[in-house]
Amino acid sequence: MAVRSQASPLVLAACLLLALTGRLRAEPCGAVYWGQNAYEGSLRETCATGYYKYVLLSSLNRFGHGRIPQLNLAGHCDSTNGGCTFLSSDIISCQQDYNVKVMLSLGGPYGNYRLASRKDARNVAYHVWNSYLSYSSTDRPLGNSALDGIDFDAYSTPDRKVYLSAAPQCSMPDYYLQAAIDTGLFDYVWVQFYNNYCEYSPDDVGTFVQAWNQWTSTSVSKVFLGLPASPEAAESGYIPPDDLINNVLPFVKSSPNYGGVMLWSRYFDLVNGYSPLVNSSVCPLTIGMKPSMKNGTVSVN
Repeated sequence: MAVRSQASPLVLAACLLLALTGRLRAEPCGAVYWGQNAYEGSLRETCATGYYKYVLLSSLNRFGHGRIPQLNLAGHCDSTNGGCTFLSSDIISCQQDYNVKVMLSLGGPYGNYRLASRKDARNVAYHVWNSYLSYSSTDRPLGNSALDGIDFDAYSTPDRKVYLSAAPQCSMPDYYLQAAIDTGLFDYVWVQFYNNYCEYSPDDVGTFVQAWNQWTSTSVSKVFLGLPASPEAAESGYIPPDDLINNVLPFVKSSPNYGGVMLWSRYFDLVNGYSPLVNSSVCPLTIGMKPSMKNGTVSVN
């Protein structure tokens, strides 16, 4: 005969109360770039959606050759005169209220950046660490907050983990980032499967599968499927929600180091409503059989 614990009704009641207050919910695993469009909403609003585990601030796109690194957040604020320090409260809210990691993206398709020497690289690293990742400098473009990580070789301490990530193209090896990624120091890679021959296409599934398998064979802890959040967000590579859910995610989620889906960008996600349609399907599998992809569809082996 089964024995019923006296605590069971209390545990059930606690779970119901948590659910009713909105505190019992699935942990998100998506990533999104924020900062390049004034109409994408605030950083705090982005974190509060519950769609993202990582928000990448885009971007620090002027550095090197002895210049002071400069943050460019498009229409949100001007970092050159201290105009972005108000974001400190948003960053802290994202981290503490919504358990979202906020990271700084270096480089990108626009800007003026190049490292002239090892000394130049060290100087940029010191600036990024002091101004964005620790509290070591009075020159703090984002105010009194410390970001969780950066797409750059920075520092970690015994007291605080600093996360390292990169956003390579899906073609491998990546011309600019492969040597750094091969060090095994990176926690996440947001692989850009768009604007490239290795993006997903129902007419050429094999190329996508080969590229994905190559990236998930690296020593990176988590590999993310990078996609445009709308057809307008990139020249090519957009995957309609139904196609992503039924034909792509079951395959990529079977990889042990699959981390989730990265989207470019918050603005296009907001306009197209992509995350609300796919969010419940993007997180990694916990149990189940390994799917394979054939002719653009998924079968279970």
